[in-house]
Amino acid sequence: MTDKAMTGYDVIIVGAGPAGLCAAMYAGRGMLKSLTIERGAPGGELLNTDVIEDYIGFESVKGWELAQKMTDHAKKFGAELLTDTVEKIRKAHDGWFDVVTAGGTTYRAPAVILTAGGTPVKLDVPGEREYAGKGVSYCAVCDGAFFKGEILAVVGGGDAAVEEADYLTRYATKVYIVHRRDQLRASKIIQQRAFANPKIELVWNKRVAEIKGTEQGTDHLVLEDTVTGERSTLPVGGVFIFVGFKPNAGLVDGHAKHDAGGYFVTDDRMMTSIPGLFAAGDVRSQLTRQITTAVGDATTAAIAVEKYLTALRQTD
Repeated sequence: MTDKAMTGYDVIIVGAGPAGLCAAMYAGRGMLKSLTIERGAPGGELLNTDVIEDYIGFESVKGWELAQKMTDHAKKFGAELLTDTVEKIRKAHDGWFDVVTAGGTTYRAPAVILTAGGTPVKLDVPGEREYAGKGVSYCAVCDGAFFKGEILAVVGGGDAAVEEADYLTRYATKVYIVHRRDQLRASKIIQQRAFANPKIELVWNKRVAEIKGTEQGTDHLVLEDTVTGERSTLPVGGVFIFVGFKPNAGLVDGHAKHDAGGYFVTDDRMMTSIPGLFAAGDVRSQLTRQITTAVGDATTAAIAVEKYLTALRQTD
């Protein structure tokens, strides 16, 4: 550990998506010394989103542009951002948190705000791992341009799946949305956009049983009817999987209360069952997971941290 790592911070923020950047901005406004650790570029899932139309005040904004604005805003109030991968968060015997990174440094603070989001859920079917990066993708914005002129499949039925299918039509000649049920879970306005797009075709009551291809990459899916069990093939040059994601709750070394999906349960101040550990955004159990809810969580968490630290000092 370095001296700075041992003594320099009031709060460590893990993750620099919308929640993390908002928390960093509010921590700065509250005159707290904070460190925000992010394994990649600041912005989180914003960087994987082409156009955002549901963030109040911005009728339409590019994901990267909103990420940059949030980053600049946080830095204006003194946010310190570090590029590294957090491997473990543990509460030490002295009540402080050790945040251990892949870079070999342990950063310490009396409070942590975890905004690390989640990772895409895999289908766990034959061929998925084999063709990852060779036709199998989990990010349309990242990889869509590599599939110009192809016929593609999107697996899923929620907002992300339907939005990404619509996005992919700018490159693909046709996009199938493969869904295991007979109706989508996506919001009505997003559904309407998909139904109106002549390049999109819905494939109902089907699950992907296998992803197959050649040395060049994916060339077809094996589908199984969820009602009859009958199997069929769907020729595609790529498949984009959007069936949810798992919260990165495993970073916490120690038991914190969580729901059946592994999302942290918090109180109204965003504090988990581990005192001093706060959660905001997609890692927290809640009804919706939107940019607006992420920054709302983060606002509450950062202000709550300030009050938590004040109370700690009064008891010392």
